[in-house]
Amino acid sequence: MKTYVISLLIVTTMLFTGCNSGNKNQNPAAKDAHEHVDGDGHSDEISFTKQQAEAAGLTVEEVMPGTFSHVIKTSGQILSAQGDEVTIVATSNGIVSFANPSISDGAGVRAGETIVTVSAKNLLEGDPAAKAKIACETAQKEYQRAEDLIKEQIISAKEFEQARLRYETAKTAYEAQASNITSSGVKVSSPIDGYIKNRLVNQGEYVSVGQPIATVSQNRRLQLRAEVSENYFKALKSIGSANFQTSYDNATYKLSDLNGRLLSFGKASGGQSFYIPVTFEFDNVGDIVPGSFVSVYLLSNAQNNVISVPVSAVTEEQSLTFVYLQLDEEGYKKQEVSLGQSNGDRVQILSGLKAGDKVVTKGAYQVKLAAVSSIMPESHSH
Repeated sequence: MKTYVISLLIVTTMLFTGCNSGNKNQNPAAKDAHEHVDGDGHSDEISFTKQQAEAAGLTVEEVMPGTFSHVIKTSGQILSAQGDEVTIVATSNGIVSFANPSISDGAGVRAGETIVTVSAKNLLEGDPAAKAKIACETAQKEYQRAEDLIKEQIISAKEFEQARLRYETAKTAYEAQASNITSSGVKVSSPIDGYIKNRLVNQGEYVSVGQPIATVSQNRRLQLRAEVSENYFKALKSIGSANFQTSYDNATYKLSDLNGRLLSFGKASGGQSFYIPVTFEFDNVGDIVPGSFVSVYLLSNAQNNVISVPVSAVTEEQSLTFVYLQLDEEGYKKQEVSLGQSNGDRVQILSGLKAGDKVVTKGAYQVKLAAVSSIMPESHSH
């Protein structure tokens, strides 16, 4: 019986040793080019060649503690700055005729360029320009006649002053339009260079004096109006700048790069709102649309010795956040991190990184794909 048990143990040991030997020789390339087993036995290094890095435009940033401002995230709107926008109004009653009937929003205009002409020649009430001219000429003749009569003391001084007043009034009304009167009507021009922001009337539409016809904007300076919850009222005094993101691109704009400055902040919330306005002014870089709504990151008190990375460096998996560290020229590692506040451009790192770490800031998605492919199971042949 003892001989049988010993023999069985010997056979089992030989079979186990043979299996292990077969597994070692089964795939000589089992040490995948995508993975590296470290001293602790964990497969955590990702292989990403120089050629792959160049193709992905991969960039790396060395982690260094620095200054990071406290952030209040809110929403806001881009507005035209005061003085950079004018509203063109009708100077006479009549029918609108655009100098260029196909003119539309966004069309460029020059200072002094005729936008529309307003004509009332075919209207029942008559042409105001022609009526003003006739009234001026009639008042002038009455005034000249009164000058002769006053010399002969045929009329009183009061009557003479009334004739002079009627003439001066008619003359002023006529001269206000005389320089703009043409054969087709009263022309209305743009007072500034810019572009048509809004065309408020259509070709052939009737307008009255003072009615808006179009808005012209120079678009050189813009305003950012942020709406802040009254919960942050005490923090408003410390706000010095802001970043914002538009809905039509992925860029983060910094007021510090756009010659921006804080104009004002409200001292109270509106009667129908719980938000307080904070207004900035900045240079338009040419691709920011006035009137658009944006996400705003208000920057207040600066914090020192803070580790932060560009937002593009952070990836997310199953509600966890990661960055990718460069270990050597072709070796990378996925590192879990805890995030703090974000200013739209950079995000604060609370844990997971230390000074000197080299973080992938551009191309992190490509490194992530390489990490996924490196852990895909290999096919087995039997």
